[in-house]
Amino acid sequence: MSAITVRNLSEAAHRALRIRAAEHGRSTEAEVRAILEAAVNPEPKPGLGTRLWQIGREFGGDDLDFSRDRSPAGAVEFE
Repeated sequence: MSAITVRNLSEAAHRALRIRAAEHGRSTEAEVRAILEAAVNPEPKPGLGTRLWQIGREFGGDDLDFSRDRSPAGAVEFE
């Protein structure tokens, strides 16, 4: 695993990092890692299903009203 040193970080930035880390329940070092990971790793692109859902919403197709059968499926019988 690689390590880096950040020099000349202002006291205000360091304080803000400590506060942000506390809000997320992690150490300052873990918070810096999370920030760096998010900055260099782009968000994954939405999949086909998500994209189709988004297109449907653009045309007002997100208000379908139907009930879904949530009962457990029975066993398949082969003859």
